[in-house]
Amino acid sequence: MVGASVVLGSATPSVDSYYKAMQGEYRLFELNERAGNAVYPSVYIEDLREELKAKNYSIFSRRLDELMRDRLEKKEQIMLFLNRRGFAGFVSCRQCGEVLGCPHCSVALKPHSVNGRVSYLMCHYCGYKIQMPDKCPSCGSLYISSFGIGTQQVEQMVKKRFPQADVLRMDADTTTGKNAHENILKEYSKGGADILIGTQMIVKGHDFANVTLVGILAADLSLNSGDYRAAEKTFQLTTQACGRAGRAAKGSEGGKFEIPVKCSKIVYRLCNHMVYSFDILKASQKKRKRWRWLGRKGLWK
Repeated sequence: MVGASVVLGSATPSVDSYYKAMQGEYRLFELNERAGNAVYPSVYIEDLREELKAKNYSIFSRRLDELMRDRLEKKEQIMLFLNRRGFAGFVSCRQCGEVLGCPHCSVALKPHSVNGRVSYLMCHYCGYKIQMPDKCPSCGSLYISSFGIGTQQVEQMVKKRFPQADVLRMDADTTTGKNAHENILKEYSKGGADILIGTQMIVKGHDFANVTLVGILAADLSLNSGDYRAAEKTFQLTTQACGRAGRAAKGSEGGKFEIPVKCSKIVYRLCNHMVYSFDILKASQKKRKRWRWLGRKGLWK
């Protein structure tokens, strides 16, 4: 109405906004260098299926364990991000990585419990339902279940594995008091802890110069959240987490970032510090239109 301009700024723009920029509806300006001449962190992918074959049943891959010990020896800091978006929201096989999904809607089936045990799986879009299988329908493995771990359990595991480390945990339980959120960040920023464990609140916007290792635990959880924007949200969240490492020059290596996950296009793009490619944008837009059409159809009924 008054000719004002609007500036949308984000390291991880929404697919909608980025698609409009690619189509010429928005003007796109890109910042391709990190502030302060910081280098982009290296990214490692660890496939937990291979860890299982090597008899490693821990949530920590062998490489992550090695890197954490290295950083502790160098007196550098570590962040461990537990991706709990979609927590226990699907059933998967640890042997082959298969996620049990709806054959009609291309989303993960949600587990439902009876008497404390998962009894059946159901699609919350079309109502498709099956009994909880005893073994993986793809490979026959017995290692099939919903994900069941929280930040408190991760904290206990870290303290047991690295007793010499000072550990802080930042989640909904530890930030209920007045100024608790700010106090934890201040303590970590001044070097009061070696390892910070947390959920989404630790990965966005923080600048810790001494953090040279970020580990994402269960990075692929949100890819199976049942949301048609799951891939987009996973990319945004993991990219933000990656950005916490190597924010100050620490030799030539920069930060280290590890994703213990069954690989996908989203993860590969993250490894190469890529934003959304045009093919990903088109596929995402197509899926969005399909789900929105289904939503309108449901409302009309």
